[in-house]
Amino acid sequence: MYSQNEIDEAVSAGAITPEAAGALRSFVEGQRSLPTQDEEQFRLITGFNDIFVSIAAAILLFAVGWIGQWIGERAGTGIDHGPSFLAPAAVAAVSWSLALFFTARRRMALPSILLLLAFVGGVLLTSAFVMVFAIGPSAFENNPQLGGVIGALSAAIAAAGAWLHWRRFHVPITVAAGAASIAAIAVGLLVAALGANVEDAKNVILGFVLLLGIGTFLFAMWWDGSDRARITRRSDVAFWLHLLAAPMIVHPVFTLLGLNDGNATMGEGLVVVLLYIALGVTALAIDRRALLVSALAYVLFAMQQLFREFGAVELNIALTGLIIGSALLMLSAFWHQARALIVRPLPEGLRDRLPLLDRASAIPQPAA
Repeated sequence: MYSQNEIDEAVSAGAITPEAAGALRSFVEGQRSLPTQDEEQFRLITGFNDIFVSIAAAILLFAVGWIGQWIGERAGTGIDHGPSFLAPAAVAAVSWSLALFFTARRRMALPSILLLLAFVGGVLLTSAFVMVFAIGPSAFENNPQLGGVIGALSAAIAAAGAWLHWRRFHVPITVAAGAASIAAIAVGLLVAALGANVEDAKNVILGFVLLLGIGTFLFAMWWDGSDRARITRRSDVAFWLHLLAAPMIVHPVFTLLGLNDGNATMGEGLVVVLLYIALGVTALAIDRRALLVSALAYVLFAMQQLFREFGAVELNIALTGLIIGSALLMLSAFWHQARALIVRPLPEGLRDRLPLLDRASAIPQPAA
């Protein structure tokens, strides 16, 4: 199986012509029982070898981290006889080295994602541990300002690492990792600015995370808008950005509305359901399912509480699963038809920024 990205690379390398690539895409779409516009495609695995290599890489990285921690403890670089910066540094270095083969040469999707996350996470933890070790852990006691500054600096270094990784390997999830690092910088600086009031300003932090989530969502829409037919790597980049933005939007909204305290009333349950419907309409419009998945836990809990209020105590969980599961399966089966009902009445200027309803027409066709 060949991904859209690999076809694009073959065209860029001159192995096939753009017309041949368009003919191949048209032929594949014609052989499928369901149209590709109903699918949110992104490359994860191309075969079991991806899973095999990912498991092997995870075992190797765990071993490297363990050995790095062992060396760090004996070298006296542990923080209060705890974590040493040598462990994440070793993980980051090995992740980059493995990516030179499995990402740059083999173009394996799942191992590339794993190695990217290990690299950025390793850079983040290495930066944080080095600064904490240099300053001294005692300086952080009752000092949230310093903790916020160190967190922001570590996230900034991780963002720089993500940028270098993108420049070298162009793994689509890298942009989302960089966006998450930038969001962490902003949250760290906010925590530092709040200082001793951070415990009393949780709603402020949640509101700030919501704004960051909206910004990430708009950034994802910019990537989506540059590939409305979803046939290039840009669509994969947008997918991961949407996956990052969804929880940053959904969790603060439900928490700020008081719907996350574990004791939803009937009114709050109805609000959750209405919000989920609104999220569903948005997901249909932008043709992304991440919002629905991120809010699923909230609506399941709210529906369970509603059935409990109506007296269906013994079957509340089963009835909730029956209704939500059936609704989501029906939505998946008729996703394109439902999306057409949402998108077609929208103003033309807004429609021109959304993914195409008929993507097959945007695929280059072979010359007659």
